[in-house]
Amino acid sequence: MAKRTGIIPRASAERILIKAGAKRVSADAVSAFSDIITDLANDVAVQAIRIAKHSGRKTVKEGDVKLAVKH
Repeated sequence: MAKRTGIIPRASAERILIKAGAKRVSADAVSAFSDIITDLANDVAVQAIRIAKHSGRKTVKEGDVKLAVKH
């Protein structure tokens, strides 16, 4: 299995899965989960940036991120 470099560390992704109730987690599941979280986070970030620009700001604020998650 090739090592992937993502924004979300594998240990953190595994910890999230275990805290959610998983007794054991395979390495492939951790990699897939990490990749999916990274993609979702990127989508939210792009949307939050659009909201901030639409509001005439360069700074992304908490409200922009929360609004981006809702969409």
